[in-house]
Amino acid sequence: LAHTTIMRWVHQYGPELNTRIRKHLKSTNDSWRVDETYIKIKGEKMYLYRAIDSEGNTIDFYLSRKRDAKAAKCFLKKALASCHD
Repeated sequence: LAHTTIMRWVHQYGPELNTRIRKHLKSTNDSWRVDETYIKIKGEKMYLYRAIDSEGNTIDFYLSRKRDAKAAKCFLKKALASCHD
C-alpha cells in the first residue's frame, strides 16, 4: 500500500470522520497547560505549540516556522475555537 494512497484516504475521509467523531469526544476541563518547543522536521526547525488539559488530553496543536507573537496568537485562536466545536 503506497503512502500516497493513505494520504488520499485521509483527505477524502478525514473531514467526514471529524464530523462524526467530534460529538463523541470527551470534553476538556477548564484547566489548560500550554507549551511551545522546537522540533526538526526533515532537517528544518519548526515550532510546536501545544495545549493540553489537566488530564493530559490534547486540546490542540500548531506548527509554525517562526516563534513570534503572530504564531502564538494564531495558536491560541485555533485552540480556543476547537474547544467550542
